[in-house]
Amino acid sequence: MPVAKFFARALAASALAAATPLAAQDTIRADIAADMPGLMDLYRDLHANPELSFQEVRTAKKLAAEARRLGFEVTEGVGKTGVVAVMKNGPGPVVMLRADMDGLPVVEQTGLPFASKVRAMSPAGIETGVMHACGHDTHMTGWVATARQLVKRKAEWSGTLVMILQPAEEIGSGAVAMLNDGLFTRFPKPQYVLGFHDAAQAPAGFIGYTPGFALANVDSVDIKVKGLGGHGAYPQSTKDPIVLAARIVTTLQTLISRELDPQDAAVVTVGSFQAGAKHNIISDEATLLLTVRSYSDETRAKILDGIKRIARGEAIAAGVPEDRMPEVKLADTFTPAVYNSPEFTTEIGTFLKGRFGDKRVAQVAPSMGGEDFSRFYRADPDNIKSMIFWVGGVPLAEYNKAKKEGIEMPSLHSPFWAPEADTVIATAAEAMTAMTLKLMKKP
Repeated sequence: MPVAKFFARALAASALAAATPLAAQDTIRADIAADMPGLMDLYRDLHANPELSFQEVRTAKKLAAEARRLGFEVTEGVGKTGVVAVMKNGPGPVVMLRADMDGLPVVEQTGLPFASKVRAMSPAGIETGVMHACGHDTHMTGWVATARQLVKRKAEWSGTLVMILQPAEEIGSGAVAMLNDGLFTRFPKPQYVLGFHDAAQAPAGFIGYTPGFALANVDSVDIKVKGLGGHGAYPQSTKDPIVLAARIVTTLQTLISRELDPQDAAVVTVGSFQAGAKHNIISDEATLLLTVRSYSDETRAKILDGIKRIARGEAIAAGVPEDRMPEVKLADTFTPAVYNSPEFTTEIGTFLKGRFGDKRVAQVAPSMGGEDFSRFYRADPDNIKSMIFWVGGVPLAEYNKAKKEGIEMPSLHSPFWAPEADTVIATAAEAMTAMTLKLMKKP
């Protein structure tokens, strides 16, 4: 899940302030710190043994065993490789905490002593290196840390805690797979859904939250541009699909610049243009591969309809016959925009500021990245309040140096991304534990 550079607007330029001192009776931070050596052993194991989407067998088994040890009722194999852990602790709300498990087909280049050397076969039959280049290993370790703290504090909360380990976030298919497998019918349906994601553009320990749209709709679109091929020396006898495809690429830019309200953010990027095989041959086809990002369903529909209209209109203008009109294909896998319940998110953001201090917690701008965490809220938006937040992972010295010297920092999905894992895990676990206790506080 790539992250835009939107944190800088919310951060002090020099350093993060220390966390706000806690009341003497609040031991969450100290208890997590005491547990950190064992948590870091778990983190290093998860980092060294990543698994691709829907292949998270070892990972799921290991963490399911931990949840059982803590006393959860655990079900494995939900949505292929997902895990659902339920703990009922009296009357009260149902709160769901989510972490994602899958790694990426990336050859790790961090140089860490526990770097992944795993190789695996992708669904396309291609052997590849595998790495937790998106930080899901910190998510899972934070999930375990939170579970341990909430079990330790069962006397402080009442309700039903549902903790899930979701597969296949990286391909946008895991959340819907769990929902289709009865996540909200076989198990207690939540009133609140919480999750976090590490951030590669923010200093370690910073927390960012975004009320409303936080991450974008993500669509992949293929356009097959058809022409009439022939000899490059006699273009008059052809309908050149390369020229036509180039016109389509250019005109697509007007969807954003001239058809959308300037305050309605969206992206149409042509990531691949494939055509031809020889200097003097005009091919009969060209292929464009697009990524399309938006926030609202209305804007998404407008852009996707516009792509079809522009492709057909340019083909008509080029004199392409009706039976050779471009084919526009929308990929089956669609990641809907993440929408954080606005009032709920603002309330939780204020709560986190009170706990960590104003310099460590701030509202940040939405990102054009994607996350299938959105599926849980969209399954029942009238009855579920949902929030995902960011936890910065860049070591502070590296962050300050990069800002001072204009150095480009590794992004999520980079083979060089190595978060300051202990800070990410400790910050996220403290935030998730405190948030859950707030929501499930005994009357």
